Amino acid sequence: MSILIKTVRIAGFRGLKNFEINLSPITVLTGMNNTGKTSFLKAIQLIFGNKHFVSQDDFYISGNTNFNRIVIDAKIIAINEEENQTESFSEDWEILFSDERIKLEDEDNIIPLRTIVSFDEIRSSFKTKKYILPDWPKYFDDENNTSWENTENGNEKRFVFEELPFFYIDAQRDIIEDIKVKNSYLGRMISKIEYNEEAAEKIEQQIKELNEEAVNNSDILKNIKDTLKQLDSAMNTSSEGVEITPFTKKLRDLSKGLSIYYSDKEDSFSMEYHGMGTRSWSSLLTLKSFISLLAEKSEDTPFYPILALEEPEAHLHPNAQKKLYHQLNEISGQKIISTHSPYITACAELNEIRNFYKTEDNVSCGFINTDLLSSEDERKIRRQVINTRGELFFSKVIIFFEGETEEQALPIFVQKHFGKTAIEMAIDFVGVGGAGNYLPFIRVAEGLKTPWFILSDGETKIKKELKKTLKKLYNKESIDLDNEQNIFVLPDDCDIEKYLIQDGYLDEIKLAFKKLHSETYLEDWINDNHGGTRRRTRTSEICPECNQNIYQDLVRNYDGDEGFKEAVYDCMTKQKTKFGPVIADIIVESDKNIPTIITDLFNKVNEVI
Repeated sequence: MSILIKTVRIAGFRGLKNFEINLSPITVLTGMNNTGKTSFLKAIQLIFGNKHFVSQDDFYISGNTNFNRIVIDAKIIAINEEENQTESFSEDWEILFSDERIKLEDEDNIIPLRTIVSFDEIRSSFKTKKYILPDWPKYFDDENNTSWENTENGNEKRFVFEELPFFYIDAQRDIIEDIKVKNSYLGRMISKIEYNEEAAEKIEQQIKELNEEAVNNSDILKNIKDTLKQLDSAMNTSSEGVEITPFTKKLRDLSKGLSIYYSDKEDSFSMEYHGMGTRSWSSLLTLKSFISLLAEKSEDTPFYPILALEEPEAHLHPNAQKKLYHQLNEISGQKIISTHSPYITACAELNEIRNFYKTEDNVSCGFINTDLLSSEDERKIRRQVINTRGELFFSKVIIFFEGETEEQALPIFVQKHFGKTAIEMAIDFVGVGGAGNYLPFIRVAEGLKTPWFILSDGETKIKKELKKTLKKLYNKESIDLDNEQNIFVLPDDCDIEKYLIQDGYLDEIKLAFKKLHSETYLEDWINDNHGGTRRRTRTSEICPECNQNIYQDLVRNYDGDEGFKEAVYDCMTKQKTKFGPVIADIIVESDKNIPTIITDLFNKVNEVI
């Protein structure tokens, strides 16, 4: 059995006006820059760390609102090997925490902690006080009109334990600096290197012999030594004279000249000659080593390290990021990782991801409720989004659609409409592969609290599926698509190809065929396919011999204006993947506006952004 910091609440710290988050044994924090991820990690440090770094700038300020104190609550629970909450702490944790700190919540043992930071005007300094709450308060108590941070503090009581060591690693890390700094994790390990007496004597004798051999085999070093012996004539000493030691003389000094080399198959280079990716990665792995050593020494006592880590992906290529994530995951204790990497995010389980986003004057946190997803839904999301579009976790807006043409054309239309790329706008496009697949993807966007829109085909069957999806999502009995502000349905039973024809882009479509193929490609295609079989369809007529419905062939008829449009549509749908970006480029380069419904969609997106 172990423990878990389950819930953290923060009020008045930096941009976190009133914030709550639930954590997992490993939690991955996503979100755009300046949404409060680093502030949250620093708040955890205020609770469980020993360093107090608070300044006046750490107190929340927005307009006329100015907080004069910081309140941070944390709830610790007991969990089993399956990471599910249990009623009580194991005996060793129970002894450590003591009855004074353990409280009840719905018959489960919890540790409700509070840290308050305020300014002491008399001493002109900041003071930090820690409390054990009498219980875990409601986030907001409607009955008493009280928010959690204004509830009773309980007993002032220390709760920073050696058994819950806190490690904060920011994005600026370097193994070379770790070697130089005594209080780095590497420096602290090196300073504690010890040998037994027999081993120490043996190693020092080997060092002495190595120094002698190095000097005796160098004419330069021998010459320097012989020359420096002249010091004896000026000194009244009975010493053995001058020694030259290319290598350290005493075992205790070995760590002072410590160097780390990394070798490939042919050469070995000091870390100073390696890139920042290798140096950053090495720094994190020394932390892993440090924690493992602490764990070994704590075999007979409870031990639960808390690791807060910023941007482990710094300077690393995608495969290295994934490898490092799995190495970090092997560290015992609780890990909270802030990242901007879709590759790191892709390694995490869906229920471990927390998305930070800004509201008007606060920061909130979204998460994906996997209880609402089937295993097949999770598989689709991981295959179609997480593994290929992990940037979704850093989006301002997500636009869902069904087809390949939209996927190719919409990013091009975005740049025409906004004068910026979709990447600059933080707009992401996700094809769901069919109207019946929308729900799990929408649940992801809803969980992450990311605004979303749908550009849907207008066929009756697809609209029926879309309504069914929205009924489940909103738990409603009926849906009017025309009243859904974030749903844009193509008119007149159109898909995107047919809509482009109807919206007046026939000339641009003809030009696209010429660019893709040849001057006469469309005419040749029509001639080759006119009069051919489109498909077979079942009629109501019954065969008198077999008593089954009679089928008939539907023939392609491309005569007249409507027949020509039908031929253009059929030709487009045969080559959607190639056709989408070409027609989009031709439209934006023409003197025409982008399609009407897409303009309406982007105008709505602009309101959100």
